[in-house]
Amino acid sequence: MKRANFANRARGDGLSGQTGKALLAVAAVIALTACDQKNTYVAPPPPKVDVATPVQRTITRYLEATGNTAPIKSVDLVARVQGFLQSIDYQDGTFVKQGTTLFTIEPDTYKLKLEQAQAAEVGAQASLKQAEADFKRQSDLVQRQVVSQSTLETSTSTRDNAQANLQQAQVNTKLAQVNYGYTKVTAPFDGIVSTHLVSIGELVGVSSPTQLATIVAMDPIYVNFNVNEQDVLRIRAEAQRRGMTPADLKSLPVEVGLQTETGYPHEGRLDYAAPTVNQATGTLPVRGVIPNDKRVLLPGYFVRVRVPVDQQKDALLVPDTALGSDQGGRYVLVVNSENTVEQRKVQIGPLDNGLRVIESGLKADDRIVIAGLLRVIPGQKVDPQAQKIEAPQALAK
Repeated sequence: MKRANFANRARGDGLSGQTGKALLAVAAVIALTACDQKNTYVAPPPPKVDVATPVQRTITRYLEATGNTAPIKSVDLVARVQGFLQSIDYQDGTFVKQGTTLFTIEPDTYKLKLEQAQAAEVGAQASLKQAEADFKRQSDLVQRQVVSQSTLETSTSTRDNAQANLQQAQVNTKLAQVNYGYTKVTAPFDGIVSTHLVSIGELVGVSSPTQLATIVAMDPIYVNFNVNEQDVLRIRAEAQRRGMTPADLKSLPVEVGLQTETGYPHEGRLDYAAPTVNQATGTLPVRGVIPNDKRVLLPGYFVRVRVPVDQQKDALLVPDTALGSDQGGRYVLVVNSENTVEQRKVQIGPLDNGLRVIESGLKADDRIVIAGLLRVIPGQKVDPQAQKIEAPQALAK
């Protein structure tokens, strides 16, 4: 149509002869050239993705569990003598040192009983002294045949009774002294005392020991947790391989963290492992002891626990963000030598300082996709951009 329009325009302009024929020829060439041009598809460049080789380092493998804290000492303070409560000598919930007086129970009555017993002991000592003197005198008289043997026997009996009375008086004095000591209820160890359960003027210890309060030791503190049977077998095998004794196992460190804390900031040691596995649960009760001088851990807390079991050299680690999952499990995307993406199935392990341990399925020189996962498809060519894996912010220990 361009050629026809051009020819018509040439005729309309009055062109003729050789000039008109030349213009018509040019128009025909342009029209034919335009008809031979075709649209061709140009493929886009391969997408750029960040790739990196796995981090390779020595890691510590941990046994992880959930446990609860328990006091290393907890004692109910009771009234061991009968009487009226005279005073409460502490503030509820305060920390007290061993030997601190906490309650006083009508001491005057028991002090008088102690003095009475002491006086009776003095009288018994005097009676014994007199009986011994009489015994010696009668013994001399019998030797000189001045008195009969029966008189000496009577004197001997009197002396023996005096000795027995003195022993009884001494026992009564000790009992009175003990009861007098019970009128002051003291702290048996350093700890925090609960609220008092009785009031001043209340009669306590009437028919049975009356509970006055409870004292709890806070430093150190126990952490109780359970280890499943499979982990027990693994730990025992590792201990046997390393030549560790049961005493060595008790020296293993224990790390504890509260639910609101990052990492495991509280460190102690393994203290006890039960001799048998609980058949009902298939677990072994284990206990650790944790220093708690700042009293951050309270008895009854649920805590996270981990115990280092062994070390693995040259472990492979990748960021969690580089992992994908499907019905077949976890995988990573690997760029091969031809810059083609491959999907690689892997077995994952625990987190270690923010990176995920890869148990199997990955080699140290594999280039894994660490960014731009949504832009790549297995089997597709990519433009890999070499990067270095940086560990996330270090977790607090």
